[in-house]
Amino acid sequence: MTQSDPTDHALAAIASIYDHPESLGENEQPAETSPSIAPTQADGYSKLGPGPIAALRIKWTVRHAEHDEYYVDETIGEHSTPAASGPMSREDAVKLVDDRQSKARERFEQLKSEMAGRAAANLARSDVDET
Repeated sequence: MTQSDPTDHALAAIASIYDHPESLGENEQPAETSPSIAPTQADGYSKLGPGPIAALRIKWTVRHAEHDEYYVDETIGEHSTPAASGPMSREDAVKLVDDRQSKARERFEQLKSEMAGRAAANLARSDVDET
């Protein structure tokens, strides 16, 4: 991973939202990943990353190009310009999508656990301060 990995930027934004949950709208809820699309053909195979807001959610999509080459387009939100990885084989493209989604889910769950731990520590501290 490089410092310019869009996944890290999106997860940092998500973390800031969880630090300030009052900024979430009433209609926005944490979203689950989309169901896997079984790739009979890899072109169009995609998965969504975790996140509470669609504008920050990462999507990975396999795209078929010439000469039986495949690319993975990674976007954040619905209207961003995709960052492409490739060329690669069909199998490698599908594996990249699955791996990126899995790693993003793991980082998201770790972040949620850390934030829940901080919230519990803050609650315990406030209980001690009141006595």
